[in-house]
Amino acid sequence: EMPGQDSAARAYSYCFSQEEKLWDALKISAYVFSTGLLMFTALVNSVSWFMQNVTLDNFWQTTWLKFYNFFEGDEWTIFLLGAALVPGLAFWGFNGILIVADVTGKPTFITRYRIQLGKNDPVDTKKLRQAIYTVLANQFLISLPMLVPMFYVMKWWGNTFSKELPTFQWFLVELSVFTVIEEILFYYTHRLVHHPVLYKHIHKKHHEWTAPIGVVSIYAHPVEHILSNTLPVMTGPMIMGSHIVLISVWFSLALITTSISHCGYHLPFLPSPEFHDFHHLKFNQCYGVLGVLDYLHGTDRVFRQTKAFERHKVLLGLTPLSESIPEAPKKAE
Repeated sequence: EMPGQDSAARAYSYCFSQEEKLWDALKISAYVFSTGLLMFTALVNSVSWFMQNVTLDNFWQTTWLKFYNFFEGDEWTIFLLGAALVPGLAFWGFNGILIVADVTGKPTFITRYRIQLGKNDPVDTKKLRQAIYTVLANQFLISLPMLVPMFYVMKWWGNTFSKELPTFQWFLVELSVFTVIEEILFYYTHRLVHHPVLYKHIHKKHHEWTAPIGVVSIYAHPVEHILSNTLPVMTGPMIMGSHIVLISVWFSLALITTSISHCGYHLPFLPSPEFHDFHHLKFNQCYGVLGVLDYLHGTDRVFRQTKAFERHKVLLGLTPLSESIPEAPKKAE
């Protein structure tokens, strides 16, 4: 009877451990979402109050109607501008600044916050050109054509081209749904392409950059660009039947945040890129976006034992975290 009791005890202990882990993951999720939403709500409500009270008009609603009428309600043109042009400009505008810093080493305000010291200092311009060509090919030959079926799904299912903008509160609801869907789809498709069979033929291309830079956020094999980069971001708006303005904001946010995750600099007041930078350094850690599923599945265990984990926070000062939380000196052999 003793071996059976021992097995039962182990099984109970394992189930309790998993249950505890799940509960901790849910608490982390709730903390991340509630903190982010509170800050975002306070900021946008302040801006909305200012707009409505200073201009005595519903600024965003009026602007949207002017835009809608300017294009005479041409839904395809409006969709293309909102879902492709605006996010594209956000991506290249943000990454243009980072590319200048990567190539020239200036301004030092950016480069002094480098995560992997001594890497991309300066970046290999030949390798950078190759990355830019691949990114442009992914954007024009994959992302753009994928907007065509999305457009028809939105016309059939959603309220995408309504003349009335959704409320800010509804935008927060949708943003939360988008974030959860992206986390789930990205984590599992990302782990899938790390399977040895798929990694060699597909995901290895993205991992050519062990010290990533912003633009390589969508430097990937076409199959990976569809599975991991595009579908996780597109799925939320399609499920929710979102307004084109919300789609435009979400796509822009998604592109900028993934660029921050890959940029190689831990800049003040921006989300921490330490989590995903560590993934590029070690390959088999930190697969997700928020880190909740990594915690649940134990794929951040090594990361949590490093100085990078200590630095994984929003930098609220100007002293680089690589200076205030430096790596432990290597032991002399």
